[in-house]
Amino acid sequence: MADHQRLRIHPMEGEAPSPPTAPLVPPGSSRSEKGIPLHHPPLIRAVPAPYSKPHKRSCCCRCICWTIGLLVLLLIVLVASVGILYLVFKPKLPDYSVDTLRISDLRLNFDMSLHAKFDVKITATNPNKKIGIYYEKGGRLSVWYTNTRLCEGSLPRFYQGHQNKTVLSVSLSGQVQSGSTLMTALQQQQQTGRIPLDLKVHAPIAIKLGRLKLMKVRVLGECLLVVDSLSSNNLVSIKASNCKFRLKL
Repeated sequence: MADHQRLRIHPMEGEAPSPPTAPLVPPGSSRSEKGIPLHHPPLIRAVPAPYSKPHKRSCCCRCICWTIGLLVLLLIVLVASVGILYLVFKPKLPDYSVDTLRISDLRLNFDMSLHAKFDVKITATNPNKKIGIYYEKGGRLSVWYTNTRLCEGSLPRFYQGHQNKTVLSVSLSGQVQSGSTLMTALQQQQQTGRIPLDLKVHAPIAIKLGRLKLMKVRVLGECLLVVDSLSSNNLVSIKASNCKFRLKL
């Protein structure tokens, strides 16, 4: 029995021994056609890009585009409205002319200051057929000689209708310090019979279109006058007059 339990199996004569068992292919590799194991390169994990919010960014861009488009549209509407109003009403600047100039007082005081008092009569003309003009508070009229203001006065408040002419009488007064030099220059100029004076107009006005009263603007005017004399209590003869006016917002 012991001999039978110890029985060993030997290969038969003439039978080649079986080849050794091939080693197992390691996981993650494969064999080539020749049986050579091929190792795959290690897998590279993709790093995710930083998180962004494209939806929020696109909303901001869309909002900016809409805002710019709305502003451009409003600008076009405003320009078109102004153009239509201009074609319908055909606005023109008011005009002014100096009718008379009287020297009430022009003398040197004891402190050598120059005292001047003029009475000016001017005609304000509204040439517009469909536009009324409100002359507001704060209008000024002044007379200058060689960049020195001699006197100044206030323009009255009033409403001027379509194609209307209004005559205004304005009293001007002023005082110039160290006026002896200026008085000497005026006396020398008077000997020539041509004294240049500069009359300046500053008038805040409001335009009326139908029943609508628009915002205030300012009329800035300048009349270059040439008079024959500056004798007190004398009606001065105006030899030349050149007036220019413009609007300022």
